[in-house]
Parts: sequence; structure tokens; C-alpha cells
Amino acid sequence: MGRKVLVLNQDYSALSICSVPKAFLLVYLNKAELVAESESYVLRTVRSEYPSPTVIRLHRYVHLPYKGVMLNRQNIFKRDGHRCMYCGTTEELTLDHVLPKSRGGKTNWDNLVSACKRCNSRKGDLTPEEANMRMHHKPFKPSFLVFLRDFSGSVDDSWMPYLSKRDKGIYN
Repeated sequence: MGRKVLVLNQDYSALSICSVPKAFLLVYLNKAELVAESESYVLRTVRSEYPSPTVIRLHRYVHLPYKGVMLNRQNIFKRDGHRCMYCGTTEELTLDHVLPKSRGGKTNWDNLVSACKRCNSRKGDLTPEEANMRMHHKPFKPSFLVFLRDFSGSVDDSWMPYLSKRDKGIYN
């Protein structure tokens, strides 16, 4: 039951992801409709079998004023693949300001990267170039749909028609 379900707004735009039990409950309570179901899983009760959802669509439109990815420690780690951007290790990760705060660096998506304690200490109050440390890739702010697709774990193939065509080619 650790699988995820893509939740679409009434206009078929990607809204969020949720668990299979939550998606099934929304469908069962007639708050959403089943758009795509799993070919390999079913939900069973004592007397019945139900299709396991992979994509659902809400019956009512949900207005979200801003669909962005929240800047926090875990989302930076997800974006960077839970690896140090300098040496690639997965041990003892911290956040590093590419341009140090003491030199005017901001706390934003374009200036924060995952770094192990060793590399963060070695870099210190320098830029990566000054410390002679190469980053594996340049930090970026992921769009909401790119974050859903690339950083939320495994993505079911049935999701792809509902993710923005503009975002499909980025970072692949």
C-alpha cells in the first residue's frame, strides 16, 4: 500500500499525490472519479474486489493560488538525490550556501545545495570555485510538476499524459 496516486483537479491539471487508501476513499465517497487503475493490483475486501487507483480526478475544482515547491531541508535533499553535491556521498548531509551568507548569499533554491559535513567544512566561507570544488550540477528551483514527477519517488506510467508537456523534457 506504499504506492502513490496522482490527484487531478477538475480540469485534469495535476494537483498533488496521495496514498492509495486516501484515493480509494475519495472515489468511494464520490468526491473523485477513477481515471486510471493499476493493471497489477486490486483492493480486496471480504466480499468484493475494487480496482486500485493510479490517477483520480476531483469532482469539484480546487483553487490553489500558488502551486510551488516549498523551500525546506528535505526538498533540497530530494532535489539533489540525497547526495553531497561536491563528493557524491550520502553520509551526514547538511545544507550549504553556494555563495556564503556572509558574502551576501541568499537562502533560496538557486543558492542552497546538499553537502556532507566534510565538504561543507572544507568549503567554509569560500565559493566552490575559490575552494576548488566542483558541483555535480547547478542548483535550480524545480517546478511543481517536475518535483511531482522526478522527486516524489516512483512515478506510474499512467501519470505521464497528465503532467505538463512543457515539463516532460526537462531534467531527463
